[in-house]
Amino acid sequence: MAAGRLAAGGRSTVNGTNETIRVVIADDERLVRTGLRVVIDAEPDLAVVGEAADGAEVVPLVRELRPDVVLMDVRMPGIDGIRATEQLVAGMPEPPRILVVTTFEHDDHVYDALRAGACGFLLKRARAEEMVQAVRLVARGDSLLFPAAVRELALRREPARRAEAGRGGRGPIDRLTDREGQVLRLMAAGLNNGEIAGRLVVSQETVKTHVGSVLGKLGARDRTQAVITAYESGFVLPG
Repeated sequence: MAAGRLAAGGRSTVNGTNETIRVVIADDERLVRTGLRVVIDAEPDLAVVGEAADGAEVVPLVRELRPDVVLMDVRMPGIDGIRATEQLVAGMPEPPRILVVTTFEHDDHVYDALRAGACGFLLKRARAEEMVQAVRLVARGDSLLFPAAVRELALRREPARRAEAGRGGRGPIDRLTDREGQVLRLMAAGLNNGEIAGRLVVSQETVKTHVGSVLGKLGARDRTQAVITAYESGFVLPG
């Protein structure tokens, strides 16, 4: 099947298990696209609505089909997945959730894609059940973080981060309260709201309020963006 539009229709509103999660796959390898499509279309609540072989194809395709999730390869000819992610996040009022699918978890391109607005990443060798659960997770607005892998990626950027930090303060990080700073550090450690609530001995609703405040002050789209900001500002040390 050639890359391109597979099905038309408006973007769904994923607010529960009754909605079909619409997915676009962007990868320059036909075999990879086919494998992902087979896995996703086998699930009753997931549907592949389009495929693209590079970033130049995926941007107009996503604007037309309005999927809920884009599975984005970062290494593609023409416009790569990083630039495509930037264009989608900056150019759409309600961009889809972008999940990077990569061969190497310590690829610097993954970190750049997360900075550009991707909400998480998944390895191409992931099991089918891991793949579909990841799609469901990001579709409902959560982030897919692997703390150890993100720390490793941030550590590789440490010299550049130190050079940047030497030019000034930590920016919006300095606007966080002490409690918000605690919450951000626990987010960077990969804890979910329930785990953070248990660690801080507060309610999950309180944690949710703090997380919302952190995202707002940092101008972060989601938890992934907040964690990247925490590392790049030096507020959380990757080592």
